[in-house]
This record gives sequence, C-alpha cells and structure tokens, in this order.
Amino acid sequence: MKMAKLLKPTLRERNRYLVFHALSEANFDRKPLVDAIWGSLIRLHGELGAAKTSLWVMDWDEKKNKGILKVNHQSLKAIRAAVALVTEVDGKKASVNVTYVSGTLKKAREKL
Repeated sequence: MKMAKLLKPTLRERNRYLVFHALSEANFDRKPLVDAIWGSLIRLHGELGAAKTSLWVMDWDEKKNKGILKVNHQSLKAIRAAVALVTEVDGKKASVNVTYVSGTLKKAREKL
C-alpha cells in the first residue's frame, strides 16, 4: 500500500492561532461559544467568506472562559472583526476579546 505524498512546506496553508477570552458572568460550554463565533462570522462575511477562513476551535477552558482559535493567515483580520462582534453566547451577554496571536500552537498554549 502506497502512502499519499505530503504537501511541500511552501504549498501548505499557514495558520495563526488566536488566544481569546470570553468575558461574561457565566461559564460556557464549547458548543454555544463556537455557534456564536460562527454565527457572527457568517453574518459579517457570508458563508463563502466564512468557509475561506478555515476556522477551528483548538482548545477551550470552561473554567477560565479562554480558548484558542486556529485560522489561516490570510483571514486573520476577518476573524478578529467577527469575534469582536459577538455580543451574546447561549442567550447570555458576552464579549469575546483576542488577547494574543501566534504562528505556533505551542506558544499560543503557553499564553492560554
């Protein structure tokens, strides 16, 4: 059985990792927060624009209300704008702030 060839480093998508903090009186599960971020992104940039971002929630800490978003490097500004427009998570008022942007997951996890 032959293995598929891996992409060369020059052809791979470059990622950025955004450490964010959800400010609210309540703690949230991962699912409602992801839904709020995706909803904001789709309202702001539409489905096609949201699909181009390669958004993924890597880590989420319920106790601290902090997490890490993975996005491609070209859509960093679009994601920051969409995250800033989140005003409600799971029916409760909330604000999501990006605190740190990194090119490596290791450094982002240190800042978490």
